[in-house]
Amino acid sequence: MAHFGFPIETIIIFFAAIGLSVFMDLFAHRKTTEITVRDASLWSVFWIGLALTFYGYLWIRFDKQWADLYLAGVALEKSLSVDNLIVFMAIFASFGIKNALQHRILYWGIIGALIFRAVFVAAGTGLFLLAPWVGFIFAAIVAWSGWKMLKSGGDDEEIIDYSEHWSVRMTEKIMPIFPRLHAERFFVTRAIVQDLAKSDPTIKMAKDAAVFATPAFLCLMAIESSDVMFAFDSVPAVIAVTQEPLLVYAAMIFAVLGLRSLYFVLAAMTKYLVHLEKAVIALLFFIAFKLTMQSGEHVFGWDFLHISPNVSLLVVLGTLASGVIASFIWPASAREE
Repeated sequence: MAHFGFPIETIIIFFAAIGLSVFMDLFAHRKTTEITVRDASLWSVFWIGLALTFYGYLWIRFDKQWADLYLAGVALEKSLSVDNLIVFMAIFASFGIKNALQHRILYWGIIGALIFRAVFVAAGTGLFLLAPWVGFIFAAIVAWSGWKMLKSGGDDEEIIDYSEHWSVRMTEKIMPIFPRLHAERFFVTRAIVQDLAKSDPTIKMAKDAAVFATPAFLCLMAIESSDVMFAFDSVPAVIAVTQEPLLVYAAMIFAVLGLRSLYFVLAAMTKYLVHLEKAVIALLFFIAFKLTMQSGEHVFGWDFLHISPNVSLLVVLGTLASGVIASFIWPASAREE
């Protein structure tokens, strides 16, 4: 099978669509004080529609096989994102971050995700192409992620206080912290702190600091660091579907860009999609198996089982659909305490 490569036309269309869409999203929410489930749902439909439009472009302009690889990657990344969004909920709860500020923090978190994923995708696909045996390591990473989710899935775990997260402690060592939220700012100047201290004598800050980070910035650091760890797990999973760097990156970015809207929908729907995590776990083990087979074919010449792109797409979409359908057919059994 020939490589997809980096068609200039595709790169221009991809980044133009991403840039315009991000601008539209930011412009639409520039004065928003509350993100409603309806608004988040409509934007989720928009992002999914945009991803499917790019799928149609790949199919018409190139070949259905490339389009299917991309779509399987989008569906896989989207499903893996659910677990990450649940972590985001815990992080926001730890810092007392509410609605509109959550959207602002997620916006900058997504910008960071675009950069981190570009680095991870370039490194991951490069390693896989240069040394096919690296696929065994990727398979182990994916399988370990599934095993961790399987072990924790049935427990009523205590809520983690992310205000003590390592990224937060590191930030506190680097710069002074203003211990309260102020509007939607990540930083406040010394002048602002002095004005606030006049009405609240309990506020005592370092005298030699010109700028202070607020809890909103600490929350952003926790979000970014958790997303890096999430990318470390998810990039090998998507690479299992296709090793084409542009398709992997496009799949991940189209999935990630809809995370902010999906977050607010998921916050309202998470108690209903009770079997979706089981579907994601099953997918992770399937992906680990697929990676092992692919690497074995390249390294040892295994030819007894080849999982085609069409099969991968059907397995990914079918497994996710099964998790959603099962959640609505058997909701009570998963909610028993």
